[in-house]
Amino acid sequence: MTPPRHTRVAIIGAGFAGLGTAVRLRGQGITDFVVFERAGDVGGTWRDNTYPGAGCDVPSQLYSYSFARNPHWTHSFSTQPQIQQYVQDVVDRYGLRDSIVLDCEVTDVRWNNDTARWEIQTSKGSYTADITVSAAGPLSAPRLPDIKGISTFRGPIFHSANWDHEFELAGKRVAVVGTGASAIQIVPAIAGVLARLDLYQRSAPWVLPRMGRAYSRLERLYYRRVPGAQRLARIGVYWVRESFVLWQSKYPPLADFFAFGARLKMWWVIRDRQLRRKLTPSYRLGCKRMLISNVYYPALARDNVEVVTDGIAEIREQSIVADDGTEREVDAIVLATGFRITDSPTYDLISGRDGRTLSEVFGAQGTSAYKGTTIANFPNMFLMIGPNSALSYTSAIFTIEAQIDYVIDAIATMDADGLATVEVREDAQTDYNRDLREKFDGAVWNAGDCTSWFVDENGHNATLWPDFSFRFRRMLKNFDVEAYETTRSE
Repeated sequence: MTPPRHTRVAIIGAGFAGLGTAVRLRGQGITDFVVFERAGDVGGTWRDNTYPGAGCDVPSQLYSYSFARNPHWTHSFSTQPQIQQYVQDVVDRYGLRDSIVLDCEVTDVRWNNDTARWEIQTSKGSYTADITVSAAGPLSAPRLPDIKGISTFRGPIFHSANWDHEFELAGKRVAVVGTGASAIQIVPAIAGVLARLDLYQRSAPWVLPRMGRAYSRLERLYYRRVPGAQRLARIGVYWVRESFVLWQSKYPPLADFFAFGARLKMWWVIRDRQLRRKLTPSYRLGCKRMLISNVYYPALARDNVEVVTDGIAEIREQSIVADDGTEREVDAIVLATGFRITDSPTYDLISGRDGRTLSEVFGAQGTSAYKGTTIANFPNMFLMIGPNSALSYTSAIFTIEAQIDYVIDAIATMDADGLATVEVREDAQTDYNRDLREKFDGAVWNAGDCTSWFVDENGHNATLWPDFSFRFRRMLKNFDVEAYETTRSE
């Protein structure tokens, strides 16, 4: 039997979090690491989400690593192909190819108390590691709805993250289930070529105008040639986005001002009063993820598009039956139903010091972490975009880089102090989360009168960071070893 290969750091996932960690490790002179990627290419969510109209709703200037700004964006909001190309360029620029194992699915990650190492089983063999960084990402596992009869449908049925590009859309009848961030991009992109589109809406989303524009060749040249120009642009966009916290967390009534503008835009485009009523949200702006589009409402106003607000009672071989009994024949079904955020399948794969998986630990004590990054019972493990580290108003890459800083400083601390293991103390994690929950009091995410994927079935917001992102980054700037139980290297 071939013995396991040992590595200092094992990284699970080759999306923005995993690759950013790899770049920073290499920058610190640490080359003994492996990045496991279950797919055949890097990119994570931007590799997988290739549906029509796919793009980013965060400004381009914020959607890159701070250490690898991209002067080649052609628009202030980038498309999926451009973002995926950027990721590929970063991999090549920093020489990461040889450290990434593609088509390698991680099937089990288990802490061994005797050896003080992680034992990792993959589809390409066994590994051990001193440190594990789980960077699988919150948008890596599609959430599939449990609808009566869904398995009996004879036509194509696929999730937005697994788009069937072989299906010919022209002249077809298509049902789109869901009205989240993917749906508002998909619907305008395909409505014009379909015979009919039925959009099944559980609750109306708030849709703000998309304040985007194309960058001229002169602007791109300016960013490439003038030192610091793009950095200044990035800072300006960053602070505009940071101001959103004022009305999402600090002073939620301010959201009504922006909501008025969104309503005005919708009323201007949608002339049908019945359709207006369907599209008018019943909750405060910001309670759910904010969406941006200038083409979504015009698409819904088309004669061949119907917004269905009755729930789905049943799916049959060639049709969908709504709760009111109306049956609509369809040729294909697109599931724009989001992802498994708080119950990621990755949590089932990682077993800690006492043998329990992350899923079991979260199930017993609630989904929580220390500074969104480490969890008691899981020594030498760092969870990227962990509980309460996501941002609803700006770029996730900002959170990722803050966590990478924490990981890098943790490794440096372990090396300097001769530490074999670091495991956050349970009392430190409990105290941190008690203080964190107080920040949600009165915030729009919890008090906006909606049901969203931010909040679990117990009313606990285990997803978002409820404050300014610069405070999150400041909090993770240095590894606070005093909050951890440690053991020394022999």
